[in-house]
Amino acid sequence: MKKNQKKKYLIPAGTCLLIIVGIVYYYFFSAISTKPYTQYIYVDADDNIDSIYTHLDSIVSEHGMRAFRILSRHCQYEDHIRTGRYEITTSIGAFQLFRHMKNGMQKPVRLTIPSVRTMDKLAAELSKRLMLDSATLHNAFNNDTLLRRMGYTEETIPALFIPNTYDVYWNISLDRFLEKMQEENQKFWNGSRTAKAKQLKLSHVEVITLASIVDEETANEAEKPKVAGMYYNRLNFRDKEYPLGMPLQADPTIKFALKDFDLRRIYHNMLSVNSPYNTYKNIGLPPGPIRIPSVAGIDAVLNLEQHNYLYMCAKEDFSGTHNFAHTYQEHLQNASKYLKALNSRGIK
Repeated sequence: MKKNQKKKYLIPAGTCLLIIVGIVYYYFFSAISTKPYTQYIYVDADDNIDSIYTHLDSIVSEHGMRAFRILSRHCQYEDHIRTGRYEITTSIGAFQLFRHMKNGMQKPVRLTIPSVRTMDKLAAELSKRLMLDSATLHNAFNNDTLLRRMGYTEETIPALFIPNTYDVYWNISLDRFLEKMQEENQKFWNGSRTAKAKQLKLSHVEVITLASIVDEETANEAEKPKVAGMYYNRLNFRDKEYPLGMPLQADPTIKFALKDFDLRRIYHNMLSVNSPYNTYKNIGLPPGPIRIPSVAGIDAVLNLEQHNYLYMCAKEDFSGTHNFAHTYQEHLQNASKYLKALNSRGIK
């Protein structure tokens, strides 16, 4: 009788244990996402426990929210909130999500540095992908003391940024972000690229400055080495008329000097703008890049085409490519054809 009684009690006890285990698993370890795709929760310095609950409420299930709240109260999470970008996969449970958020185990952002014209635009674009706000970034890009410590100036700082894609944490600090960009810049300028720059007798910043002009002149990748070669010839050209060197006379630098990037046509009166970026008035390269150039543009300069062209003009068929010339007289003929095409289309 006693053995049978023990069995009667053991069976319900085992059932209860299984039920308890099932409940614990359901609340704390089963999938809590209500979406059929991976979601992310962003926790910034202004967030508190209530705002985090609000962020989660639209992403996780009801039982997931209950479990997360229990864990938060039990572990005093509200006193240990850590900023970051946290991944909520379709299979993650409340316990794993809570562990990630409490310990700051965030998912990196795939950050692409855009090829933009101004540092204000770069600051705005980066702030869309990072916790850093645009004002903080803008101030850094204009901080002479900080830039000097990094080896740059307000004019040359665009040369720091190589437009590739990098893994960084969303809540990365300003100092760490700039340090990361310096590390990636050094990796980019490997032995081969640095050797080619030295062969051209150009510094890294000068290569990038020239590349920024090339990128503005043409979007045709195949033509970029030829355009780079033409400007390089001007940089090194000397004769009686140009004993100090031939001006680059690059129209994109006029747009940059005027800060009017929508100009489709450069008129003669614009060429007198008083700016160090005016390559019609000043000999040599401008004081810094007129945009963050593409990697293709940089490599086009490092592998520029060897020729003796000194002039180029956009083709009259508006194909985005150029007619090149050895002499100024030939260039005037090309320019006349292009101006005629502009006038026929009413482009001002």
